Amino acid sequence: MTVVHPTAVVAPGAEIGDDAQIGPYTVIGPHARIGAGARVMSHAVIEGHITIGRSCAIFPFASLGAQTQDLKYRGGATFVEIGDDTTIRECVTVNSGTEEGETTKVGSRCLIMAYAHIAHGCVVGDEVIMANNASLAGRVMIQDHAVLGGMCGIHQFVTIGRMTIIGGMSKVTRDCPPFMLIEGNPATARGLNHVALERRKVPAETRALLKKAYRILYRAGLNTTQAVQRIRAELPLGAEIAALVRFIESSERGIARSHTAGGHGDEATEHDHTAGAVTPRTVASASLKSP
Repeated sequence: MTVVHPTAVVAPGAEIGDDAQIGPYTVIGPHARIGAGARVMSHAVIEGHITIGRSCAIFPFASLGAQTQDLKYRGGATFVEIGDDTTIRECVTVNSGTEEGETTKVGSRCLIMAYAHIAHGCVVGDEVIMANNASLAGRVMIQDHAVLGGMCGIHQFVTIGRMTIIGGMSKVTRDCPPFMLIEGNPATARGLNHVALERRKVPAETRALLKKAYRILYRAGLNTTQAVQRIRAELPLGAEIAALVRFIESSERGIARSHTAGGHGDEATEHDHTAGAVTPRTVASASLKSP
């Protein structure tokens, strides 16, 4: 049975699923759709054109679906979609898109910890963890199973690869390839994310190949183009290696550098970061999934 606390303000037109619980002093707008079994705790605000999946937990003072903070917003309907079984902790903000019809997406089984921010047009994959105060600028892509450490900041248009972990308080301005450990200010590649690879039961043979690919990419003194050519020539292109190569080849901002002197040449990864140099991307959620 759905339970709505008598102090909650639920606008006419809002859709609340079976067995949902709406806590005291929550505010739910007329275009909100909340899935079955969801729990919305006290003082949360859910507004705008927003869909929240089944069995989500929304903790106190979260603000979901509010108008973008982007000054380029000129009106029109924009959207937020949150998948099933996702936990949104205290004071998290998830903003709606900027361009009319644009959607900010958060996947299923994610954990978004307190005070994290997800800006307009971001696409967050499944089973992503964002620790306290982690912040995404506009149109960031976070692929499945990534982990973002506390108080890290992700620059607009950056893509974080699958199973990559970002260290706490890192400043990330370049794309971060999948399966990596990235940290620092500016953020640089420190090695493979061995913990995630083992927990996700990636076979030892595949982990060994990824380690070889990492050494070619970051320890062989090659620029990015040369490193990719060598990876293609020397390593079998199984699913993980192929995903790594595709990610690097499709990067618009260039990938995170090595943290050691004498890493791959910067000339292959430098991009113009001036205003307007990078155009917004329309991202299908399917692009975030495992190959």
